[in-house]
Amino acid sequence: MTRARSSSSLVTTPSAVGAPGGSRAPQRPRRRFATVALAVSIVATLGLAGCSADPLAAQYKEGSDKGYIAGDGSVTTIPVDERGEKISFSGVDESGETIDSADLAGQVTVVNFWYAGCAPCRAEAPQLQELNEKYEGKGASFVGVNVYDQAETATSFNKTYGITYPSILDVDSGSVKLAFTGSVPPKAVPTTIVLDKEGRVASRILGQLPAESILDTLVRETIAE
Repeated sequence: MTRARSSSSLVTTPSAVGAPGGSRAPQRPRRRFATVALAVSIVATLGLAGCSADPLAAQYKEGSDKGYIAGDGSVTTIPVDERGEKISFSGVDESGETIDSADLAGQVTVVNFWYAGCAPCRAEAPQLQELNEKYEGKGASFVGVNVYDQAETATSFNKTYGITYPSILDVDSGSVKLAFTGSVPPKAVPTTIVLDKEGRVASRILGQLPAESILDTLVRETIAE
């Protein structure tokens, strides 16, 4: 079911992504956001490499919730002249390397909040990796933020799904999640945020990617700004 809710500067288009207990995650009032006008094609059979043998991802695609908190798949963009201050964050990834947003300045950054036991996170992982490969060296970098797992679990997930971009392990400090809370709170996992070249929030997908093409468009258009 598609719902459109508008105000003077906001229209949000949610996709059908499940919430705990089969109910839809509540819609919260948005700030002065403008929503991207994109044609969303929901593919019933995702055809994701590696997910067909993943019971948790399969249960998610069949509609069986396992207690995770899922977003509604809504896509929100913020016009250039309405974006807030840059988001500064840093942390240590699963390999023990430090990731600092200052080192990402001048390029678009895609930040994906996830954890290994999250079914929709597993389902969207191959799509994120495909886009990471597409934009590597072409104006955009991908960074994960693991909100629950330790290094061993995160590394195992990367090997299973072929993920090559790093993820900050935020379970102990929560500092990265806190850094994003003031601008666009990632209330659900997964949440994907696109930062512009100045490190400001340009767009957000709340919940699993509705389609790979959606994020592809957001990244491409932000690079072109």
